[in-house]
Amino acid sequence: MKILLLGSGGREHALAWKISQSSQLEKLYVAPGNAGTNSIAENIDLSVEDFEGIAQFMLDKKIEILVVGPENPLVNGIHDYFDSRPDLTQITVVGPKKEGAKLEGSKGFSKDFMKRHRIPTAKYGSFNYDTLDKGLAYLDSLPGPYVLKADGLAAGKGVIIESDLSKAKKALKKMLKGQFGSASSTVVIEEFLSGVELSVFIITDGVNYKILPEAKDYKRIGENDTGLNTGGMGAVSPVPFANREFMDKVENQVIIPTVKGLRKENIDYSGFIFFGLIAVKGDPYVIEYNCRLGDPETEVVLPRLKSDILELFDGLATNTLSERDVEIDPRSASTIMLVSGGYPEKYKSGVEIEIGAAVNSDLLFHAGTKEVNNKIVTNGGRVISVTAYGKNLETALKNSYDSIDNVSFDKMYFRKDIGKDVLKSPKKK
Repeated sequence: MKILLLGSGGREHALAWKISQSSQLEKLYVAPGNAGTNSIAENIDLSVEDFEGIAQFMLDKKIEILVVGPENPLVNGIHDYFDSRPDLTQITVVGPKKEGAKLEGSKGFSKDFMKRHRIPTAKYGSFNYDTLDKGLAYLDSLPGPYVLKADGLAAGKGVIIESDLSKAKKALKKMLKGQFGSASSTVVIEEFLSGVELSVFIITDGVNYKILPEAKDYKRIGENDTGLNTGGMGAVSPVPFANREFMDKVENQVIIPTVKGLRKENIDYSGFIFFGLIAVKGDPYVIEYNCRLGDPETEVVLPRLKSDILELFDGLATNTLSERDVEIDPRSASTIMLVSGGYPEKYKSGVEIEIGAAVNSDLLFHAGTKEVNNKIVTNGGRVISVTAYGKNLETALKNSYDSIDNVSFDKMYFRKDIGKDVLKSPKKK
């Protein structure tokens, strides 16, 4: 098979790493890719939003499968574009059409979808500038803290949590006046849920699904989950508290109703679904959906997937996903994100990265890197994700942190407490 993978982050490097292991792979291209993907695939200078350019490249190279890493092309309808052109119908797109991608692209749509299909989620209301007074009254009706979410995509920055009611009201007004551009022209206000978060992933053809390993990521820049939100500072898999009983609840109360709900509403969905969950007193509630794999969770989920990922993609292409097996590595995996000094605010790019020979480069997933004059330099806030296996999470984390000693760049920063909270959790049964 010939594959084109869209994206340039750690998720895409991990996907490229997994795809490259398949005996069915003939050629892998990544657009635009990074310094890490360039070592195992051929990087192509194409924007993920250049649908026409992507299509022409795939026709020229006779590529059979398009794997869409990031959310923007999906929300903007790349799958629909390929479906609309008769010369592209033989290409399999791994990722939903625009209507399915609204699960991520619109918080209001996803919350209404959950309500329609009785999927457990926090109490909520959706408001725009014309209904500001109703939004303020809704805040009055809730106990704090107050959760405000931009309806549209806001690069992971569209969620505000305020403990003070007056500050929450000011935040609502600011968001509706365009704090996050058109993404916050509608704001979803949610009841605050207290619990532990985790991420669950499936691949689905819209009828059948396969459950991938679960993970827990860490979004805050500072230790003990303090400071600003980031794209993710690390992740672990498996999640100790996600025992069989809990995962049965996730499947029966969340996954099955979601897949059935999509089918009932005639939403053609083919690809990954990310369930952002919170465990509240032993029960799963959905915080959010994503229409693709998460980052940095992918960097621990795919290393634990022993099955050939192209087998799963072929299952989507031939409607035989139900016949494909998913085998999970029993080992634990952890990943620590190395970031540029100053991230997630101002930071410097173009800083040379030194990678020692002792590190297992197979499990160094590049996020924000590029090659300049045969040197690897930083090209983003999140730079490299250092992943390692272990017989348990404690060992995996030790191995990840030990590997960091072999990677360095000026003002490199990472959290030193990834996974410590779940190590105190009850063991998975």
